[in-house]
Amino acid sequence: MQRKRQTIRDHSAEANLFARRATVAFFIVVCMLGIVLNNLYSLQVEQYDDYQTRSNGNRIKVLPVAPNRGLIFDRNGVLLAENRPVFSLEITPEETNDLDDTLSRLSTLMAITDDERENFESKLKGQRRFKPIAIRTKLSEEDVALFSASKHLFPGVQIEARLARYYPYKETLTHLLGYVARINKKDLQKLVEAGQEANYAATHDMGKLGIEKYHEELLHGSVGYQQVEVNNQGRIIRVLNVDPPVPGKDIVLNIDIELQLAAQQALADQRGAVVVTDIKTGGVLALYSNPSYDPNLFVHGISRKNYAALLNSPDRPLINRATQGQYPPASTVKPHLALVGLEEGIITEDYTIMDGGRYQLPNVSHVWRDWKKWGHGKVNVSKAIEVSCDTYYYDLAYKLGIDKISEAMYEFGFGDFTGIDLYEESDANMPSRGWKRARFNQPWYIGDTIPVGIGQSFWTTTPIQLAHSLNTLVNRGERYIPQIIRGFKKADNSVDVLPLKTLRPLQFKQQENIDIVLNAMHDVVHGSEGTARSVFKDAPYQSAGKTGTAQLFSVGQDEKYDADKVDERLRDNAMYVGYAPFEAPEISVTVVLENAGGGSSNAAPVAREIMDFYFRDRVFDTDIAQVQP
Repeated sequence: MQRKRQTIRDHSAEANLFARRATVAFFIVVCMLGIVLNNLYSLQVEQYDDYQTRSNGNRIKVLPVAPNRGLIFDRNGVLLAENRPVFSLEITPEETNDLDDTLSRLSTLMAITDDERENFESKLKGQRRFKPIAIRTKLSEEDVALFSASKHLFPGVQIEARLARYYPYKETLTHLLGYVARINKKDLQKLVEAGQEANYAATHDMGKLGIEKYHEELLHGSVGYQQVEVNNQGRIIRVLNVDPPVPGKDIVLNIDIELQLAAQQALADQRGAVVVTDIKTGGVLALYSNPSYDPNLFVHGISRKNYAALLNSPDRPLINRATQGQYPPASTVKPHLALVGLEEGIITEDYTIMDGGRYQLPNVSHVWRDWKKWGHGKVNVSKAIEVSCDTYYYDLAYKLGIDKISEAMYEFGFGDFTGIDLYEESDANMPSRGWKRARFNQPWYIGDTIPVGIGQSFWTTTPIQLAHSLNTLVNRGERYIPQIIRGFKKADNSVDVLPLKTLRPLQFKQQENIDIVLNAMHDVVHGSEGTARSVFKDAPYQSAGKTGTAQLFSVGQDEKYDADKVDERLRDNAMYVGYAPFEAPEISVTVVLENAGGGSSNAAPVAREIMDFYFRDRVFDTDIAQVQP
């Protein structure tokens, strides 16, 4: 077997090949290194500012900080709406070993409702698991103590403190102050449309009713911001800078809480409303609607059961009767109609009629009856107001006509918004030819005009309209818009009082005509036949007023009204408007009681009780300018 011959290696060629390959590899490495260095230079030098900004964007976050809501005081410095610390139970899902087990054990420790658990699970779906989520937003002291003793058994669960709105007078001021509640999707949409969403970035609640809603912009304040450093998971490591929020303004109201409480006490359990105003400014000193409810129920989220009870109640506690309740004004507007008749020359101070208890138009079979079956005999304008003679005003309405009545009463504020600083206001209805045509597609008949003379027919008003019209009459045409807010609390506890809001004054031909009407209203209270004379007997002040009984149920021509046979909700409303002192008026009082009966026997005593409190039982300083802490 022949042995294979071994080839001799060419070391020189191999060395040359290695050298060539090494040179190529070195060149490639140098090129790649050059590219890397070039990119490093571009990133670190040329684009440094851009990437530094991006880096800070990942590392530094700007978080909004909610402002403290402004406080609300009454005119004497009493706190009506405050911010109280409340404790909430919060869970950080990521830090719990077993979320379902944690929730179950918490339920055995304290009462957690189905609604609370449902809300928690809803929030859990749209939030990162390392952020705390509240499962209960209002803990009692007992709940806090109970959980604190067992906290070691609940990893990832903690108690957090925050400020929440609180209304110490509860149902006494609900329809006036309103309340704050959680911002919902509808509220958020409105904020977006108004360009205000950024200012509410950290705010959970906003005004939903009353003063809280009307003056939301003043009370809310301006959002602040803080710069924080976060890690790659978004957790806050430290706070770098803080731009503090601007708290909302502390506002001072014209309301006197003691007078408000007196109005509440005077109404007792009767459905209705009371409005007390400062005649010379239009300031609302008291505004109470009954029945009411506790606004604190809405601050932390009212339960479905409680809300359904309010919504479905036949007493309609959610309605602000003082500004939204629409009632026939009845005889309370007879002084206004008398003034129009005097100004138009339709009647004079000496013009009289013979009242036999009934009124009938020529060639018309329908009979309009006076509240006094046998009538009042010979009646002039002053006596017609004093004894509230219906027949006199049937005749006056017929002679004036609906056009003059509607135009003049609109000037007094009927059928229009008063401008009070509440969104919850109705304009009610001042009937006219055009209104009936638009509403019913029917012409206006003379028979429609006759009951307008006693504040009935299609005419409706609100208690705040009655108060506004009365003030206009007493002020001889000067018109002040009813205002609840008085001003702002300053740093030194004084009040920056806002200027009065006025409307164009009404012009009257003869001031003597106003004297006739006001003197007759004085006789209503102090005259020998006045409908309110027995109620204000021996009062330590001189006042004037007008009673009214608004009929809600029509009876046949030959039938007699019997309250015992009429459903309670269809019985007459009791009305009263009055002011005092007579010579130098300070306040006006308007009372409306639903289905209570006669105005002289039911509404007037409520007004007397309120006036007694104002003039006899306390001293009210209308010039007060200091707000105590």
